[in-house]
Amino acid sequence: MSRREGSLEDPQADSSISPLPHLESKIQQTHSLARLLTKYAEQLLQEYVQHQGDPFGLPGFSPPRLPVADLSAPAPGHAGLPVPERLRLDEAALAALPPLLDVVRRRQAELNPRALRLLRRLEDAARQARALGAAVEAVLAALGAETRGPRPEPAAAAMAAATATAGVFPAKVLGLRVCGLYREWVSRTEADLGQLAPGGPA
Repeated sequence: MSRREGSLEDPQADSSISPLPHLESKIQQTHSLARLLTKYAEQLLQEYVQHQGDPFGLPGFSPPRLPVADLSAPAPGHAGLPVPERLRLDEAALAALPPLLDVVRRRQAELNPRALRLLRRLEDAARQARALGAAVEAVLAALGAETRGPRPEPAAAAMAAATATAGVFPAKVLGLRVCGLYREWVSRTEADLGQLAPGGPA
């Protein structure tokens, strides 16, 4: 009798080994989602630049790196942290991103009302960041890592006020910064989950 047949007849034997396959499956699914969203994030950034006009997209254009409330790029030492700590930072960034992406979408709806695909991509990105953040949180829970307590709502209201009163160019630069941070954090999350995925680095 094969092992598979035995497990069907003896659920108790199967349940004793189920947590590990379940965890591996959860990690693999979350890693696949992060990989897919990394591709989408790159497409969003390209689409955003395409609709901003000159000097965006011109060779050599280097926009100022404006600070974004509650969110910064992954720190240089991020890769040297233990994987659970990296995933906590990923999850916190993913939680901060959706309201910021919503602010960018609302401003772009004023500046580029006909850019329907860009507006849809921004809306999708906010939803996808929430989904990936929830999946990373589930992986952390499955790993037995301590979860953080409830976090205050990100300061998206402050950014919304800033972009509403800012000129067109600063608002476009801030939107570019948020889209860039979205790409960086989704890509970082993919890399961090790759450390845990079966067949990934030890």
